[in-house]
Amino acid sequence: MPLSLSDPTWYPIASSEDLPFRHVYQGQLLGRELAVWRADDGTLNVWENRCLHRGVRLSIGINEGQELKCQYHGWRYANGSAGCTYIPAHPADAPARRIENRKYPVREAFGLVWSAANDDQPFKPFPDAEAKAWFPLRPLPVNASPDDVVAGLARLAPDDQPADMLPGMAVRLETAIYFVQPVDSGRSVIRGLLAEKPANEIAALRHYNEMLTKLRDRLEKAAARKPAPEPLQPSFEKVSVDLATMPDIAIPRGTTFPVLVKRKWQSADGVIGFELADRDGKHLPTFQPGAHIDVHLPNGLVRQYSITNGPGELMSYVIGVKQESASKGGSKALVETVREGDVLAISEPRNNFPLRRDATRTVLIAGGIGITPLLSMARFLDKSSLPYELHYFVRSGETAAFRSELEVLHGEVRTHMGIGRKAIRKEVEAILGLHEFANHVYICGPGPMLEMVQDAAAALGWPDEAIHFEYFRNDKTIDASSSFEIELARSAMTLHVPAGKTVLETMREAGLTVPSSCEQGACGTCLTGVIEGEVDHQDVYLNKSEKASNSCMMTCVSRARSHRLVLDI
Repeated sequence: MPLSLSDPTWYPIASSEDLPFRHVYQGQLLGRELAVWRADDGTLNVWENRCLHRGVRLSIGINEGQELKCQYHGWRYANGSAGCTYIPAHPADAPARRIENRKYPVREAFGLVWSAANDDQPFKPFPDAEAKAWFPLRPLPVNASPDDVVAGLARLAPDDQPADMLPGMAVRLETAIYFVQPVDSGRSVIRGLLAEKPANEIAALRHYNEMLTKLRDRLEKAAARKPAPEPLQPSFEKVSVDLATMPDIAIPRGTTFPVLVKRKWQSADGVIGFELADRDGKHLPTFQPGAHIDVHLPNGLVRQYSITNGPGELMSYVIGVKQESASKGGSKALVETVREGDVLAISEPRNNFPLRRDATRTVLIAGGIGITPLLSMARFLDKSSLPYELHYFVRSGETAAFRSELEVLHGEVRTHMGIGRKAIRKEVEAILGLHEFANHVYICGPGPMLEMVQDAAAALGWPDEAIHFEYFRNDKTIDASSSFEIELARSAMTLHVPAGKTVLETMREAGLTVPSSCEQGACGTCLTGVIEGEVDHQDVYLNKSEKASNSCMMTCVSRARSHRLVLDI
């Protein structure tokens, strides 16, 4: 039976001892090269052995524990999902969600690592697998076709006790089972298991190695007399330049998936932590530090919450929710009505607050619940052994959220407690100092604090592109009294935006599908290019330079100062 690139059979591709922590092993199966690595949390990954950028082998990459880093241009991929988390050539952008390497199923059992070409067939151990304490033999590569190797192994059986042929190119001989790993049409690896651990391991390994070496010599001599089989030719999907460089934040409105509230706890005075996991125990979508999710609440409201996780932590998302007495129903619904075991709908992560990893100095400044995205950033910088400073301003120690998580960080972490507003500014000025090349500051917290830190940084010579911030909401009073025309350049439409109606609403009423999230001018999801006209910016997402350029706008709140806007949509 000819080998197939889509063969769903499970084969051993490595020994467990081939996969120590912080190592990448090059496996091979059915004509494909595989990058096989073990993350610090024990998760095994079997990926196509190429970086999606230039095709460089990931098996020569760097296993950083929760991310795999390509050595050529530094692209990083997340443990579990194989999603790209960082592109050094575009440090200010979050990679598009579609940039994800090809993954293969993996199981670890009986001292071996198993994989298959696809997920069509569940992993089934060989008969009586659980009844023995299996001892793995040293693998032996053979330059012969997998079918010939299986036949050669079967001929090792004594005449009075024929070999037991098992599914998946496996042969049982007395107290041993031999599996043939089909590397290619003309190459194989023999991987054996003894039914029990031998009393003298070295002697047993030497005995079986000598026996299998003799078999290999016979098989390779016979193979040399045959025409060489055509090698298998796996196909590879290319990643376009646009796909690799453009941020992908346009998640269709209402696109969600269910998650289970796995854990709910009091993280601090006035802050509740929620752990959200897949209902079937699978990993969640890839995210980057600074990312947030939309949480659809039981009362019909949608709210945004930052993910606090570190790199490769995809089995659940952890968010922090502030208990607010003036809540309009968002935090109140989560805190008071949602319980452990409940199911919520969330969006895929989106990132409008991406972290650069090329800075010579990274300063993280958080106020209150604003610690959530900055905690994720600190964890990523920790794993990459990059220096950073994290300054957390709180009223008291009891109001400091995620304290246990902060305590295990290796960077310079300081909690500033009970400082008045004027004193905070002086403290911030001392923290920042004068701007130097490749210095970046990230700020998240209450609106007044964000504005104060931005003003202080600007006064110290920090340029807009070095000051990164994220508002949880837009507290500004929106003036929707103007009316104007919008021309949609790519849609060949001209629409009238009346007073009291937003640009976003007007476009949707005209039948356009336009992405959005918070619809308060805070998250950046509805960012749209402006070709002509003067914008009345009423958002808190764009910085001063971006607003002054008149090159983009937030269609959920911003309007026109001119009688007409030409939008790139």
